[in-house]
Amino acid sequence: MKQTVIIFIISALIGLAGGYSYFRLADKSESATAKQETTAVQKETTASKETAASKETASTGTSSQEGDILKQKGCLSCHSVSKLDLQGGTTGPDLSNAYKEVEGKHGKPIEEFLKAPTSAVMSGVIKSNPLSDEERAVIIQVLKTASEK
Repeated sequence: MKQTVIIFIISALIGLAGGYSYFRLADKSESATAKQETTAVQKETTASKETAASKETASTGTSSQEGDILKQKGCLSCHSVSKLDLQGGTTGPDLSNAYKEVEGKHGKPIEEFLKAPTSAVMSGVIKSNPLSDEERAVIIQVLKTASEK
């Protein structure tokens, strides 16, 4: 009996240590990825502003630039936007109607939600990779375009 308890305790400690190590490494790689994405976004701030301006004046056709900000900020790693033919991950919900549905689901307008999300998963994502005001405006415009299709 004592041997079984000792084996159990040792196994539990090994499991906890392994889990701790895994998540520490995952956090470090996410931080590195977030830094790389932030650097890329800073380099392309001018391009993002131009994209936002062109979206406001563009016709109703879907351009490949509509998904650029969603790719840059990692949104498409968890979400898709089927109305814009943007295929992404399946972990999160499709964002095609997010512009209209976020306030009802989360109790705040989409702009406020993107600043301070009420869902635990999105809180962690935004905390590790915050959006600038310009990025938020472009994302909102893309989601508005998707909801109107």
